[in-house]
Amino acid sequence: MLQREGKRLLQDKNLAFNTALLTVSGLVMRFVGMIWQVWLAARIGEAGIGLFQLIMSVNSLAATVAISGIRYTATRLVSEETGRARPHGAAQALGRCMGYGLFFGCAAGLALMVLAEPLGFLWLGDARTVRPLMLLAFTMPLLGMDSVMHGYFTAVGRVWKSVTVSVLQQLVTIAATAALIGLGAADNLEYACLAITGGSLIGEAFGVCALAVAYVTDRQGHGIRKNREKPALPGMNSRMLHIALPLAAAAYARSGLSTLQHLLVPRGLRASGLSAEAALAVYGVIQGMALTVVLFPSCLMLAVAELIVPKLTERQVQGRTESIRLVTEDILYKGLLFSAITAALLLALGDSLGLALYDSSEAGRYIQLFALIVPVMYMDMATDGCLKGLGDMMFCMYVNIADAGLSALLVWLLLPRWGVAAYVFVICFTEIFNFVLSIGRLKRMSGFRLSWKKAGRVLFWAVLSGAAARALHSAISAGNGVPALIISMVIGLVLYGAGVIRPEEAAGRPASE
Repeated sequence: MLQREGKRLLQDKNLAFNTALLTVSGLVMRFVGMIWQVWLAARIGEAGIGLFQLIMSVNSLAATVAISGIRYTATRLVSEETGRARPHGAAQALGRCMGYGLFFGCAAGLALMVLAEPLGFLWLGDARTVRPLMLLAFTMPLLGMDSVMHGYFTAVGRVWKSVTVSVLQQLVTIAATAALIGLGAADNLEYACLAITGGSLIGEAFGVCALAVAYVTDRQGHGIRKNREKPALPGMNSRMLHIALPLAAAAYARSGLSTLQHLLVPRGLRASGLSAEAALAVYGVIQGMALTVVLFPSCLMLAVAELIVPKLTERQVQGRTESIRLVTEDILYKGLLFSAITAALLLALGDSLGLALYDSSEAGRYIQLFALIVPVMYMDMATDGCLKGLGDMMFCMYVNIADAGLSALLVWLLLPRWGVAAYVFVICFTEIFNFVLSIGRLKRMSGFRLSWKKAGRVLFWAVLSGAAARALHSAISAGNGVPALIISMVIGLVLYGAGVIRPEEAAGRPASE
């Protein structure tokens, strides 16, 4: 009975469809974003990318305040109400969440507008960042409302609407930014950053309007609306605040520490002997180029992590503990399958990817270095999704705060002496630190069991497939460039799939040990 229930969930058509949809759309959006990043790097240079990354570090902190935990809160509350067959309760929860998001979004925008000058001059140490920060302030209220809508569509399982809007929003943002950049001088980095932030504002405004239209039509078709014949559910505000405020406080701490870390990196690199422009350039290569490629395939894990939240929440509310264990085991195993081959191919072909995408051997070296921790990065995404689905989001936040604090401390202590090598070490060490704590917590909560035999088989075939892709690329790469890269990756994936996917697993039957 329990095995059938676990199997039924793992083959849930809605979950599979939404996962595939989010993965494909995520890949498309990341591919477009990466090509866009390549174009920007060619247009404004490595120093320009580094300057924009500094602005984004402050924007990330302001966005954290604007969102203040409301996306997950909306998903959780709407999932709880739909799991209890109370559509009027879901509508009530969404209304309260929207008011919350609008309040914190306006507060974040006002704070960013008032503090733009001291942040630009004193924190970032560059006057060219002030006006872009002021422009970003107008996106904050939009972010708060946007997060609630995305949380709603995740909870009700109709993510195709959210995905459609996200894709269109990205295209609008890119088109607006390209048009604005074309109006200014190529060497004016302040104007370039203004153009990028202006394009983001236009895209965000479009996204909120499109989500509002999608929500109105969805509510009319599925009965998610307030029922005047039924009284408002008591305690909805307290339920919302009980989830959102602790998340918000933890997110503020984490984002503040993360922002501090990113601000310390260029300073630490300068203290190690690099010039100001060289420090910005190295920072841009790592954050804006190498990590963009390394995290490009992670949209699959992010999709699974997001969609598993309402599924696990419903089963937790219903007390189905064995089903939770089976789901967790399956998610983690599939995460290992995906992350192992991704790491192997990035390690084997990362140097060529850096040259093909950015014409930068330095970016290629960093791609290969960070490929070694891809399984840790990707598995941590799946682990966090499972923990959030089981209502343990605060533990995730505490671990992330500790991660960010440790990162900032190590950057401050190590970078002035050891420079870039220390920064790479800090990124790798803190990723491992975060994953070890999270996976241990999930083990205690779900009781999952993973087969070492299966894990060993996966790693063996990943290494073999990566080596085969490298050997093939070396044989055919002369004069072939990108086509040789694509062929090598495809052959590596085919070999890997043939090695790790057994016939009974492909048919949906559990494989024997």
